[in-house]
Amino acid sequence: MDKTKTLLFFLFLFTLLLTTSFSKNLCHKDDKKALLKIKRSLNNPYSLSTWDPSTDCCSSWSGVHCGDDFKYRVTGLFINSDDKLSGHISPEVGDLTYLENLVFQYLPNLTGKIPPTIAKLKYLVLLWVQSTNVAGPVPGFLSQLKNLQFLDLSNNKFSGSIPTSLSLLPNLLSLNLKGNKLTGSIPESFQRKVLYLDLSHNHLSGSIPKSLGKLHFYSIDLSWNKLEGDASMLFGANKTTYDIDLSRNKFQFNLSRVKIPSTLDHLDLNHNRITGNISAQWTEVPLSVFNVSYNKLCGRIPNGGNLQKFDSSSYFHNKCLCGAPLKSCK
Repeated sequence: MDKTKTLLFFLFLFTLLLTTSFSKNLCHKDDKKALLKIKRSLNNPYSLSTWDPSTDCCSSWSGVHCGDDFKYRVTGLFINSDDKLSGHISPEVGDLTYLENLVFQYLPNLTGKIPPTIAKLKYLVLLWVQSTNVAGPVPGFLSQLKNLQFLDLSNNKFSGSIPTSLSLLPNLLSLNLKGNKLTGSIPESFQRKVLYLDLSHNHLSGSIPKSLGKLHFYSIDLSWNKLEGDASMLFGANKTTYDIDLSRNKFQFNLSRVKIPSTLDHLDLNHNRITGNISAQWTEVPLSVFNVSYNKLCGRIPNGGNLQKFDSSSYFHNKCLCGAPLKSCK
């Protein structure tokens, strides 16, 4: 081997050694230590088999993301879709100091509670604990996450009331507590920025706070609860709401008097105690979903718009509605 080839060979070895050594140290040692404890708390599932202590967590561990803002620090943890994974959320999650996104999703054998150490994650923007068997009350300490924008705790086993402190989160854009066992009333107020609110499929009761009427939701779903009283404040001509679902409750208000957002596309009011009639203003809204069945509405269904595009199931079991697609008015 001549000198040039020898030099190139050793240069290659040096580069390989340097690259290997550098790549092994990308992941911060404190993050790696916390991740390995999280893995043990989940009983070392096969889906986390790439979490090998001898490799770099930033480049080769599934579900682990290291962000650009904090070099070589873990900013995202995504554990999902594993029906064989079992265990609980380890308190060491709170040791991932720079975490911005945390997801535990579609894990039917994940149990226990949300650990209080999560409140240490001051950079957290997104928290999803979705479709698991995590239980207990919705933690009030989540209100300490001042940068949190997206909170999804849907389809779990949470019980008790909704902490009023959640309404104080200054940057919250989306709150999804669907499909739990929550009781009590809806907290009095949320910050103005909340665009998406889903509290459906719980056991909430009482009337909804008037303060919700001051918010401009993109989507609000309160269906399948035991809520009652007036919900007309959720409507408004000056709003930009796309989706309203109040079905399967005990709401009572006069539909004739509501002002409809021109942006409304989905409306489901079935199985309530709503009175009044369907006014002509509903023909001006390009609805793709519309259901007012099982209420106490009366009068002629106006012709025009999309109202006749829905079949009779969207209108039946009312006090005295008539006209297409129902029977003609006498």
